[in-house]
Amino acid sequence: MYHPYFRGKQFELITIRETAGVMAQAGFVPIIEPVKETLKGLHRALQTVCEAEGKAIVIVNPYVGDHQDNGTGITGLLAQEFADNAAISAGILLRDDMSLEDAYALFEAHAAHDPVFIHAGFGEQKALADQLGAGLKDTRHVFIEKHASTLYRKPFAAARRVLVRDGFEKLKNSEYAKIPSEEFSELHITYGDLAMEGFGDFLMVGDSYSEGGGPAYAVAIHLTYIDPERDDVMYIYHFVSTTNDTPTDPAGKFGQALEKLIAKLGAGNSKLLETSAIKEFRDLHAKGHFPGLGYVKKLSMNHHIETLADFLS
Repeated sequence: MYHPYFRGKQFELITIRETAGVMAQAGFVPIIEPVKETLKGLHRALQTVCEAEGKAIVIVNPYVGDHQDNGTGITGLLAQEFADNAAISAGILLRDDMSLEDAYALFEAHAAHDPVFIHAGFGEQKALADQLGAGLKDTRHVFIEKHASTLYRKPFAAARRVLVRDGFEKLKNSEYAKIPSEEFSELHITYGDLAMEGFGDFLMVGDSYSEGGGPAYAVAIHLTYIDPERDDVMYIYHFVSTTNDTPTDPAGKFGQALEKLIAKLGAGNSKLLETSAIKEFRDLHAKGHFPGLGYVKKLSMNHHIETLADFLS
């Protein structure tokens, strides 16, 4: 089913906690690439997933962030806090700088946590499939689409497979004003046709990673929706502030973007699902309150997860 890919920043982990019940009930399995040195937030998020009787995949060798050179802390967290817990799996991130020997060594080292291979630029896929041998059919593989063509995925046809697509085009916020709505993905309805047992995306953050955002010359609210009039394809709205020429007054700019969202909802043709996040946006508008840009992004992610859960239920 659905595998949202999170980089483990504060508000991404809060999203996991807040939607843990929704994801567990829908059979969604978040993939988490920890990026912060402290693992307290990750630990808390995973506990919430387990309490909701859900599942998650935690990458033990991140490519970005504070653990990119040494993931032993993540391995230790899984071993100490989630030993013998089938809900939490270890993700092995396969990049272009990883050897077959290192990949297989990580796989064996994390055998107790039902390891999952995350393919993101690896160059020895055929050799890996051969090494897995008869056990290939029992392994799980997540393919980041831009790094894993149909031909790349072919050696793993007998395995359990998930395809992750980056549906979010990363632009400067002011540039989204030119494209108020655009296609996000159709994988939620076509993944089975691609011989996949699940699909994923990078929510409305995208695959690109940065430690922190720059000054907010413009504020944008990104919200996804299913369009039943266009074969149930998922689209995304970009509600962008009118002011975009200075890095000041993010609260005022949020208010401008929020006004556009509320106006769209009021028009009666938005096709946005009335999720808990939409209700909170309405409440923020009524109060005239700016909760911070990270919080706004969290609401957009929550809305995305609830929208897919409702469609796939």
